[in-house]
Amino acid sequence: MTRVQHWLTNILRWFDSSAGTDHIDPTDRAFNWLRVLPFIALHIACLGAIWTGTSSFAIGFASGFFVLRMFAITGFYHRYFSHKTFNTGRITQFVFALLGASAAQRGPLWWAAHHRHHHQHSDTEKDLHSPVQNSFWWAHMGWFTSDEGFVMDNKRVGDWLKYPELRFINRFDALVPALAALMIYLLGEALAAWAPGLGTNGPQLLIWGFFISTVVLFHATVSINSLAHVWGSRRFDTPDGSRNNFWLALITLGEGWHNNHHRWPRSVRQGFRWYEIDITWYGLWLLSRLGLVWDLSPIPQHIKDEMNQTNTQREKVKQ
Repeated sequence: MTRVQHWLTNILRWFDSSAGTDHIDPTDRAFNWLRVLPFIALHIACLGAIWTGTSSFAIGFASGFFVLRMFAITGFYHRYFSHKTFNTGRITQFVFALLGASAAQRGPLWWAAHHRHHHQHSDTEKDLHSPVQNSFWWAHMGWFTSDEGFVMDNKRVGDWLKYPELRFINRFDALVPALAALMIYLLGEALAAWAPGLGTNGPQLLIWGFFISTVVLFHATVSINSLAHVWGSRRFDTPDGSRNNFWLALITLGEGWHNNHHRWPRSVRQGFRWYEIDITWYGLWLLSRLGLVWDLSPIPQHIKDEMNQTNTQREKVKQ
């Protein structure tokens, strides 16, 4: 492939993630600046707040959109598509796949494939975003900018490839965020005309409601890669460096109970104790009450027994 073809192919991948995949080196960890220009632009666009100003409505909308999409990522991209900790219908599956895709963290199949690989090789040399094997910044976002991070191993998500709608979202993973940004801009313009008392408009709502909300959401999500393997406590002696962290659990709706999760990833609930706040679990429980999800995988008794034994051992040490 010539240099010009390489550039054109990477630009095409902004719109079609399957473009030229036969020419990608799945072991290349070099920074692919051309392919990640939209990712860089996403961050730069946040500076637009200097000119658009802010309003209570814009901040409230950004916060609400953050929580909604974080739930789609943690509850569905992670606990459903990656680990199948519950079941749901095809329509609900599609709706939350769309919401998750609007977070600009690529498609649900790509996300699940990489996460399944992470669990198989956690904190080993094969783990692409391990802070134990690599630097903090590489684990946080550097891996995302490489070709190794871009490719998807279809064999890891063969169970999901049978759904054409999921394959479409996954292939054209920039489409949903682009449409979300457009709709937010139009909403802001409509509110400026119909409800001027809210003090917002199209550009302002776009910057806060999409760009800032999306960037904060991205960094909150990947903090589990970079921080939850080095910062916090360890209840279980897992072979990786996973840790439980209350603060990360708050900003990621429960994902911060990462040592719990690595000990038993098949549990729909990651806060194993009643006092371990797991907002994603509360949301999934509510959806189950509404009949939208079912067969929520519980914490098995042998894991509960293991926790009790650990507590007993710690009490003996204190004495």
